[in-house]
Amino acid sequence: METKSAVAALAALAQDSRLAIFRLLVQAGPEGVAAGKISETLGIPPSSLSFHMKELTRANLAVSRQESRFVIYSANFQAMNDLLAFLTENCCGGQPCLPPDGCAESGDACPPNSQGADP
Repeated sequence: METKSAVAALAALAQDSRLAIFRLLVQAGPEGVAAGKISETLGIPPSSLSFHMKELTRANLAVSRQESRFVIYSANFQAMNDLLAFLTENCCGGQPCLPPDGCAESGDACPPNSQGADP
């Protein structure tokens, strides 16, 4: 993923309603959710929902399809995974990443400085 695409995706998610919409779409899975159901579930007026969906679609985080008289939106899981990969590609200085207390719970050795120790 290019930096420009990552910035567009992060900007689209940096708003309460759009983040809530995207999370709902991720929970729904590939089947997606009808626009009216998104509006009803999240309490977003249809005119506002249209604006937010346009932003998520422009950032390639959501896709739409027509089914009969309904517009169905779903998360673009490939774009979501690409964004996560972009954000974590240089994680932990090349060492396997562990949750904050993961090494203590699992008994595995912690990478140097993984617990916030000074170098």
